[in-house]
Amino acid sequence: MSHPKVRWGILGVAKIATEKVIPAMQRGQYSEVVGIASRSLDKATAAAERLGLSKAYGSYEALIADPDIDAIYNPLPNHLHVPLSIHALEAGKHVLCEKPIALTAREGQLLVDAGARFPKLKLMEAFMYRHHPQWVTAKRLVSTGQIGTLRTIQSFFSYFNTDGNNIRNMADLGGGGLMDIGCYPISLSRFIFGHEPSRVFGQVEYDPQFKTDRIASAIMDFGEGTATFTCSTQLFPYQRVHIVGTTGRIEIEIPFNAPPDRPCKMWHATAAITSEIVLSTCDQYTIQGDVMSQAILNDTPVPTPISDAVGNMHVIEAIVAAGKSGTWVRPAS
Repeated sequence: MSHPKVRWGILGVAKIATEKVIPAMQRGQYSEVVGIASRSLDKATAAAERLGLSKAYGSYEALIADPDIDAIYNPLPNHLHVPLSIHALEAGKHVLCEKPIALTAREGQLLVDAGARFPKLKLMEAFMYRHHPQWVTAKRLVSTGQIGTLRTIQSFFSYFNTDGNNIRNMADLGGGGLMDIGCYPISLSRFIFGHEPSRVFGQVEYDPQFKTDRIASAIMDFGEGTATFTCSTQLFPYQRVHIVGTTGRIEIEIPFNAPPDRPCKMWHATAAITSEIVLSTCDQYTIQGDVMSQAILNDTPVPTPISDAVGNMHVIEAIVAAGKSGTWVRPAS
């Protein structure tokens, strides 16, 4: 590329984009946010002015067609992840797409297949947590035997939201706890164990009005160990992860939406000592934007291949199926 930074365009004025991702990427060493699109030009213009962006577009298609945009970030509602991301690839744009990658694993595979047709373009799911130093540290501690043999991971992630107008409570648009936040415990368990679970079991409770899952608990069998989690859209807000092996454990205080304005803490315990590890203040969205931009600039693989996103969807679907059948279910592959 002829530019020192990747020129990014943002699809939509979603809160996560305007309040977290764009300000973070503007601080990146390798990323530059150039423009933002909305179906309303007035909304796009207002967001661009507020964020100091040079371009606003009255449609997603107009941004995607702009030759001055190198890559797009897609934080649109779940049902628009695959079609708009494929459209961007076909227009020659690199794509960073929010999680969950699709409404179904089958739909997610369509994006994987589209990416394969454009091997020079970079395509990645935006699981920002994986790039935070606390997760890099956790993976290193496990991989180097610092907790002995990994045997189990326990995760909890919840918030309280009963707003019927919130997209998280709209079943037909991919709402519900498993899609919104349960995807994180599933992703991290696959990341830390380093492979897919052989079978899963789930207990899922649905909101009678929204028809979305509001409390879900699951067990994932990884052969040499298990991972369990509970996620909820209608419980007191809380998050924590415990990673436990035969000779030690790791605890991560704020595992998912790590604050960008203060250090994060985690603990590594063995029989001899419990060490508090303090991670320097950083913004995981800035890091995510930079690692993706570096892959684009250097033409190197993205940190997480897009096929991983479909693997996560297969596990989500297996947990839903297990919740309905009351039996263990083997995720598709």
